[in-house]
Amino acid sequence: MDQLRDDHLDEPLASRIRADHPLREVILERHRKAVDRGLSTYLDPATGYTVLTAQYLADRGYCCNSGCRHCPY
Repeated sequence: MDQLRDDHLDEPLASRIRADHPLREVILERHRKAVDRGLSTYLDPATGYTVLTAQYLADRGYCCNSGCRHCPY
């Protein structure tokens, strides 16, 4: 099993979503709501793509090295 980051549910890596991204706060809010509801995904507000939550990825137990936005590892 891979090692989880301490802030793995709250803060995506800076390389995955820039601090100056125009939709950063909306994205983080959608992620938080999805995690709070026990959902494994949410829809990206800019693209409409499905994004995996950090909780789902943490529960999976390993990093797949695909560059997931909310990778907790």
